[in-house]
Amino acid sequence: MIEAVMLWNEPNNKSHWNPELDPDWSIYADTVIRAGRAIRAANPTLTRVLGGMSPIDPHWTNRMRAHGALEEVEVVAVHGFPLDWNLWPIHAWPDKIAEIEAVAPDKQIWATEVGVGSFGAEEVQVFGVEKTAELLVGRIPNVYWYSLFDLPQSWGAETRHREAEGSSYYRHFYMGLIREDGSPKPGLEAYRPHASRMGLMQWFHFHDPRLDDAVRIMRDLGVRKLRTGLSWADSFRPGAIDWFDRQMEALAEFDTLVTFCFTPEHLGLEAHHTSPAKEPQQFADWCQQMVERYAPAVTAPRIGVPA
Repeated sequence: MIEAVMLWNEPNNKSHWNPELDPDWSIYADTVIRAGRAIRAANPTLTRVLGGMSPIDPHWTNRMRAHGALEEVEVVAVHGFPLDWNLWPIHAWPDKIAEIEAVAPDKQIWATEVGVGSFGAEEVQVFGVEKTAELLVGRIPNVYWYSLFDLPQSWGAETRHREAEGSSYYRHFYMGLIREDGSPKPGLEAYRPHASRMGLMQWFHFHDPRLDDAVRIMRDLGVRKLRTGLSWADSFRPGAIDWFDRQMEALAEFDTLVTFCFTPEHLGLEAHHTSPAKEPQQFADWCQQMVERYAPAVTAPRIGVPA
């Protein structure tokens, strides 16, 4: 069941939104406003989430409010990887949450990607799972661990600044609780006691062969909350709706936050999935279509009127 929709992934990170084409994020804000209204029209009860910010930045949040984007979401989301890429220690998680609460007191704050990789040592990831759960579960309504599976190295990581990342680039391939070969890391058992209260964030690529294994493992762990995504760019591939239908049907037993993102090359200001759309209303229209298909509004029968 889809319980919430996120509008883009990490829009303040140049790996996912091109700041040279939208330096003040006014196009992104316009995209959120249009998509937020379209989603509200399709299903007024669906929770709308601002694209999870990475880095966590209260100044960017204020910019979104100034542009009017916060009026069309109920949740402001943050992403943090303090032992891999961020310049703050893992113990600062409550302080980072408080920074956003201070500038968005009228919104819920969700941590829609939290993670610690096993790049340095798998024991570090075990510590990261336990410490993150201790600091965030119960502190905010929803927390999602990134991720269940390691990203296969042959697939590459979504980043526009691989050269600047240096050796940190390779950390992208060690964020899962399960290795690329399918074997579990110690972090998987560390996560198990928290599975019912700390959800998982897992991307599924087009025709991802790991989908059924993911469902089986999440069911075994007792996972209730899942964050995943549907790609606007993939929607133009042959057979896209069949894949989307299969993905959403397979994940129906979880309370799912679905992220809508990735610009089709032919619809962007530049031919890249991180580009703002030439016509943001086209993204909004697609969001509305996806909500109508996978999370339609439920109309209660009127008293005395047969359903």
